[in-house]
Amino acid sequence: MNASEPASTQLADWRNAPVEDLVAYIVKRFHERHREQLPELIRLSRKVEHVHQASAACPAGLADTLDGLQQALESHMLKEEQVLFPMLVKGMAAMARGPVAIMRLEHQEQDKAIDDVWRLTDGLAVPDAACATWRALYSGLGNFIDDLSQHIELENEVLFLNGSNAAKGAEYARV
Repeated sequence: MNASEPASTQLADWRNAPVEDLVAYIVKRFHERHREQLPELIRLSRKVEHVHQASAACPAGLADTLDGLQQALESHMLKEEQVLFPMLVKGMAAMARGPVAIMRLEHQEQDKAIDDVWRLTDGLAVPDAACATWRALYSGLGNFIDDLSQHIELENEVLFLNGSNAAKGAEYARV
């Protein structure tokens, strides 16, 4: 498997992959993508909020919510890339229990931020009279939310478990 594979290869195909391949895939497929998606979504949101502020359907506060999510997600991804992922690749899962627990808690916070996005956008329901920017914003938000959900699921359900199993295998091999 390689880092350019589509997201449809999610959980089942990655369960038996080497941890280093899964980490490379997560960074390439999700981390890089989130870093591209969020600045544009924030830009579009600010524009929609400014132009349509008089509309009852305007997602007031969305740009600030996305900005907060971007800051939290960037911090989260850096911790993974600089601390957790290298530990897992080196087979140090026992030492990574604390960082994994923190990442899981941060995933819950990211889920809460997505709930806020859903609330602010009325479930991404595009108003009939929405302009092209508003439509592009909600379409992009849908893609981002799908990507983030897949990202979190892949880490929680595969990487964090595979990393533990890889470390156990390495420990047994040393005995």
